[in-house]
This record gives sequence, C-alpha cells and structure tokens, in this order.
Amino acid sequence: MKAKPAILAALAFTASTVAANAQSAGMEKITVGQLLTQNFVLVGSFSVPSGGAGVFLQNGPKLYFCFVSETRESSTAATQYCKVVE
Repeated sequence: MKAKPAILAALAFTASTVAANAQSAGMEKITVGQLLTQNFVLVGSFSVPSGGAGVFLQNGPKLYFCFVSETRESSTAATQYCKVVE
C-alpha cells in the first residue's frame, strides 16, 4: 500500500517541528553567572583589543570558554556566548 502525499507531508512537517523544538530547547543561552552557580571556577582569562574578555571556566573535566563584553553605558559586563571546550 502506498502512502498518500498528504500523510507524507504531515509526517515530514511533524518531524521537522519536533527537531526544531528540540534544537531550540538545547540552545538555551548559557551565561558566566549560571556556570559560577554550578561551582565552575575561573581558570583563565584574556582581554580582547576590541573590548571584552575571554574567560575559561572549569568544573572537574567540564571546560567552557565564554566571551563577555561591556560598553561605557552598560551597568554590567554581559555574556555574549559560552561554548563547551572539547
């Protein structure tokens, strides 16, 4: 028995929606503050000529690299991104 095109389209749409939702759920922004509350410690840092800093945070075997930046007008330095170091 052949599947009908409408059923195939509905299945494809459902699969792509589930994949997109899973990806966006897993892409939640990680911040330096969140890592510090999880007992990560600062193990290295460097300044960036354009402003901001790169920081390395570690908890056991887990190591993250984060980039933070600020402007003269900002009240805090904001985490731009954090990435797992593999």
